[in-house]
Amino acid sequence: PKWNKWKQDAITVAGGNGKGPELNQLNRPAEIFIDEKKNIFIADQDNHRIVEWKYDAKEEQIIAGGNGQGIRMDQLNCPTDMIVNQQTHSIIIADWKNRRVIQWLNQKQQILIENIACYSLTMDKNDFLYVSDEKKNEVRRWKMGAYNNDGIIVAGGNG
Repeated sequence: PKWNKWKQDAITVAGGNGKGPELNQLNRPAEIFIDEKKNIFIADQDNHRIVEWKYDAKEEQIIAGGNGQGIRMDQLNCPTDMIVNQQTHSIIIADWKNRRVIQWLNQKQQILIENIACYSLTMDKNDFLYVSDEKKNEVRRWKMGAYNNDGIIVAGGNG
C-alpha cells in the first residue's frame, strides 16, 4: 500500500470533547476504519454505536446502533470491531456483549453468527470472515454467506 507522510503535530479528528454520548463525543472508541475519502468509521463501544466522521466534519453521524444499549436488532451492546464494505454499503459488526456478529445493510440488520464472544473481525480477499472468540481463545473462519455452521477453527481452541 501507498504510505502517507504523517505530520509531526497531531490534531484531533474525531471526538475531543470529553467522554460522552453527544455527536461530538466518543466513549471508549474501540476500532477505527478509514476509507479512501478519509472518512473515519469508529466502533464507539460504550455509546453502543458505530459512527462515521466525514473528512473535516465537526460531528459524527450514527450509522449503526445509537438506540441505547440492548438486544433488539436496532441496538448494539459494546461493539468492538467492524468491517466496512464500501461496494455494498454494508457493515459487519462484532456486537461483543450481545454475543453476535451482525450485518447492517441499508438500515436493515441481519444476525450472521450467534453465541460467540466476538471481539475482532477481518475478511480476506476470498470473502472468508474471521472472528476471534475471546471466551474460547480461538479464531474461527466462515465463508461469506455460509453462517449456518460453527465455522472452522483456524487458530487457538486448544484450551
